[in-house]
Amino acid sequence: MEENALTAALVRRCISGDAGAWEELVRQQNRRIYNICYRFTGSGSDAEDLTQEVFIRLYRTMSSYEPEKGSFNTWLTTLTRNMLVDHFRRTRQERLTDSMDAAPAADEDAPTLSEKIEDRAPSPDARLASKETQKMVQQALQKVSPDLREAVILRDLQDMDYKDIALTLKVPEGTVKSRINRGRAELARVLSRTNKQAI
Repeated sequence: MEENALTAALVRRCISGDAGAWEELVRQQNRRIYNICYRFTGSGSDAEDLTQEVFIRLYRTMSSYEPEKGSFNTWLTTLTRNMLVDHFRRTRQERLTDSMDAAPAADEDAPTLSEKIEDRAPSPDARLASKETQKMVQQALQKVSPDLREAVILRDLQDMDYKDIALTLKVPEGTVKSRINRGRAELARVLSRTNKQAI
């Protein structure tokens, strides 16, 4: 059975009230949803709260999922994206007071998901360099406009294809490609400016 069919079967078991199936679904999707939320918000605590909200909403609305209309992952990513948009709107006023050069957020030092996962391979120096790079990219990503940021996150960090991103964002594929290109260019500009300031 292919992955989509397995997931659809798992969802059907969840809808019928199978608690074990629900636990399995949460276990399968939790890391991916947290990563999307973290990449979008840049805050570990916000990402945890939003991930929890996503699963609460998922539990309440899962019966509306229609497998013939697309994959469960795309449907869940759309649900997550909509909640992130709501979060963005709720916190817009706070962000309006932040400038591009504002001091880092208080919870910026919160451990990233990659820091929470046991890392067995690289040396401490390589790990430090990697963490610094991740932190720099995450900070730069927060300075990219939300529309462009979400397209870049879904493509480059969640490895979704253009078609699924278009379904998730409810925009044409051409718009997705444009947003990804513009988002990458904006991210590169921010990183370049950050590097110049560091020298």
